[in-house]
Formats: sequence, structure tokens, C-alpha cells
Amino acid sequence: MMCNSSHGTQLYLEVPSSCLPIVYSPVYNITFMGLEKLHPFDSGKWGKVIHFLKEEKLISDGSIVEAREATEEDLLVVHTKRYLNRLKAGKLAVDRGWAINVGGGFHHCSSDKGGGFCAYADITLAIKFLFERVEGISRATIIDLDAHQGNGHERDFLDDRRVFIMDVYNRHIYPGDGYAKRAIKRKVELDWGTEDDEYLQKVELHSEGALNEVRPDIIVYNAGTDILDGDPLGGLAISPQGIIKRDEIVFRAARRRGIPILMVTSGGYQKKTARIIADSIINLRRQGLIGGNEDGEVAEECVGGVPLVMSSSDSSPSSVSTGPAPNTI
Repeated sequence: MMCNSSHGTQLYLEVPSSCLPIVYSPVYNITFMGLEKLHPFDSGKWGKVIHFLKEEKLISDGSIVEAREATEEDLLVVHTKRYLNRLKAGKLAVDRGWAINVGGGFHHCSSDKGGGFCAYADITLAIKFLFERVEGISRATIIDLDAHQGNGHERDFLDDRRVFIMDVYNRHIYPGDGYAKRAIKRKVELDWGTEDDEYLQKVELHSEGALNEVRPDIIVYNAGTDILDGDPLGGLAISPQGIIKRDEIVFRAARRRGIPILMVTSGGYQKKTARIIADSIINLRRQGLIGGNEDGEVAEECVGGVPLVMSSSDSSPSSVSTGPAPNTI
């Protein structure tokens, strides 16, 4: 039985204004006696992103938000009792206009089933939490630009008219979930080897179209980097510069309309994706699409209120992580 009534939660504690709405925890990085090196997903990707952002002086340890553990009651907002472990969540995007969770984006997991390296329905949880607990949030748009179809959140919101889903993915790869596709309001299916020009044109056209068709109160942007040329699971051929430009297009569309946006990093199966994610965040800052800590103050402790979504593992292919899950969205 699902628990839909409002409950007390520690996930939405206030975060000092001097903290950037960038969420991270060292437990996002999974290790298991070296065996994680055999997995196609770089389980240390998120820590590398934070390292690169520190090198560029964009963040410091005291200026980002540390993810807070969710309780079992929090998780029951989405998951049945038999399908729980650990997850994180928050609403900084609503408070600040934007937020980036340096993990998460487990878009193959639905409320009762895992899939494709995804054990926790963090996107669903984020949106349902906002609907339940944040005044003025009654419509959401998911812009899913991971190389794989986001069948988990699609199954969860199949009959929910409050959620508009745009999904751009390689039509030839996992999961090929025809049932879940019924939830997609803007479906853009790509062919093997799609390159920058075609891809960016479609992303801009359909992002603008989706946000013109329905104006949401929040955008959840699933920004997978498995679209990168050479990714062993994505099958597309987008350059690093193309990924950076893609993220800029989505954030610019949100900023132009004054819609809060949460970005999660989702899939990406090459070591160089961490550097690309960091470079993209830096570019968003340089373009004025995300704010900074202009007054130079650093909070002593940025713990607690976390952006919108979290979980542990990552997003794509064909088997579910079954171990303890220390991650996020």
C-alpha cells in the first residue's frame, strides 16, 4: 500500500543562503573491494565532478549542500514497503530557481521495480514530494536527455496529467519499453551515431515546444552524458562541446521563462564524463544561467535541505544494482 498522506520530514530543512544549490555527498561514490572497476559505470564519477569544480574555484567544501538521508517514511511517498533502501531528496530548485544534484537520475526505476543500474525512483520521489509538500507546485515537466528511454518515471506518471514528459533517446537500445512510451508527450527517437548539429537542433526545438505547450512549476532535467561519442551503451556521437551546449539550451529555456530547474546527471559510461559535467556547470555559471555566491560568504555548514531528487547507482542498461545504495539525485 502506498503512503500518500503528508508526514513529518527532515529533508526540507532550511539551507543558508550562502550555500550554492549544488548537492553532493561522498557516499555517492560506490566502492566494493575494487570490484566496482569491472562495472561499466564509473562509480566515482560524482566525486571527480566535485574535484574539478573545486579546482576551478567554483565551489568549496563549505559552499555546497550535503545530501541528507531519507527515512523509510519519506521513501514510502513513492515506494511500496517491500521495495525500500536508501535515497535522498530536496527542494532547493524551487527556493533558488535552480539546483544541481551531482548524482541521481535513476530513470529506469519505477515505484515498484528497478532496472538498468537504477534501484531507486528518485525522479518520481522528487516530483511527488514537491506536489505533496511545496505550495504552488502542481505541474512538473521532465526533460530526459539521457541516451536511454526514461521508462521508470514514465510508468509512474503514465496517467498523471500533472506531469509532462519529453524524452530524447536512441530508439535502438535498452529499454525499448513500449508500454511506458505512452506517457511521453514529446517523444524524440534518435538513430545510431546521431551527431551534434541534428541533436542540438532537436533538443532546442522540442525543449522550447514542450515548455510552450505546458508551463510547469518545476523542470526536472535528466542530463545523461551517455550521449557522448564512444559511449559503450549510448550509441550516439555527441561531442563534449555538444553536451555543454545541450545543457545551456535547457537552462536558458528555463531561465527565460522563470521556471525553477533541477538537473541530475544520470548515465555516462566513460571516464571523461566527469570532466565534461564539471565543464558544463562552469559554463552555466559563466553564461549567467546559474547563480553563485556573489558576496563571498561561506556557510559553516551546508547540510540538510537538498534539491529535488536522489538515489544511488546510475541510469541505464539491463541489470539492477542489488547492494547497499549510497547515492542520489
